[in-house]
Amino acid sequence: MATVTFDKATRLYPGTEKPAVDSLDLTINDGEFLVLVGPSGCGKSTSLRMLAGLEEVNSGRIMIGDRDVTDIPPKDRDIAMVFQNYALYPHMTVAENMGFALKIAGVDKEERAKRVLEAAKLLDLEPYLGRKPKALSGGQRQRVAMGRAIVREPQVFLMDEPLSNLDAKLRVQTRTQIASLQRRLGVTTVYVTHDQVEALTMGDRIAVLKDGVLQQVGTPRELYERPSNVFVAGFIGSPAMNIFDTTLVDGGLKFGSATVPLEREATAHASSNSVTVGVRPEDIEVSTKGNGINAVVDLVEELGADGYLYCHADIDGQQTEIVARVDGRDHPMKGDTVVLAPVDRHVHVFDASSGERLNAEVVSGK
Repeated sequence: MATVTFDKATRLYPGTEKPAVDSLDLTINDGEFLVLVGPSGCGKSTSLRMLAGLEEVNSGRIMIGDRDVTDIPPKDRDIAMVFQNYALYPHMTVAENMGFALKIAGVDKEERAKRVLEAAKLLDLEPYLGRKPKALSGGQRQRVAMGRAIVREPQVFLMDEPLSNLDAKLRVQTRTQIASLQRRLGVTTVYVTHDQVEALTMGDRIAVLKDGVLQQVGTPRELYERPSNVFVAGFIGSPAMNIFDTTLVDGGLKFGSATVPLEREATAHASSNSVTVGVRPEDIEVSTKGNGINAVVDLVEELGADGYLYCHADIDGQQTEIVARVDGRDHPMKGDTVVLAPVDRHVHVFDASSGERLNAEVVSGK
């Protein structure tokens, strides 16, 4: 096992002016499960491929433990990669697929069989060792791909959207298995996904990328509670955080007819009197009277115990969409007018120009 360090690692594809990955500085601790997340084209898969040795590093370096692997071939990096499309050999059995890399490496037959059986037990694959991939379900094939990585006993696991080919129910089940397995094995793991729910449920820490630039790295709770900028705030959480512009007033910031109390020092570095406010759907209180934002319900999404109101409101002359979580059994209906007020202590405030978080703290929370 080992730490992984990206030291200002940059990948610039020929014929392009903007790097796909721009001066990435990131350290992944020994035994840690780190998730790289972001929208399509943000550089997360490129970062993983740079670590694997499948993409050139144009400047900076990549370390695995104390070893600079920037210019070392993939086969000599002591990593194992799990791909999105499983990449299994169709003419080989499950056991042969899992042991193939060991065979190429010259590991003797007895040791190969022992390591394959150990991995098969971990992954509940023992009954399928004699089958070919075509006789397996998608989830079983993905477990075989995992087993092939495990038997190599690498220093680092790399996983590139391994669950994207599975249906929703199997994806939830398999992500639990992968996270649990990684904790038992204790192998440093870098996992790429565009699904922020996957990131929040699996990672020890999450690194959020946008346009090849690292935006924030932290625990799932840190990213949820204290996003460093508007992009991270809008990306982490489902449904997404409500984000809109408002103005600072005496004692706090304007939220419709309500005022959210803020410490004066908290907004001292704001570039103007206009700020961007963010409130998660679960941090909005819905009522029929009182102070807040008057909104009209356009759609009610019922999910059993919970429900979501999709509303529109006029905020400083701008039509704004707002989502609020409600009790799934007792809620307003489509067409109703409601008053939306934030839970003060969970209001996020960002600079309107830079999008960076202002150190805004509420004076007193509800």
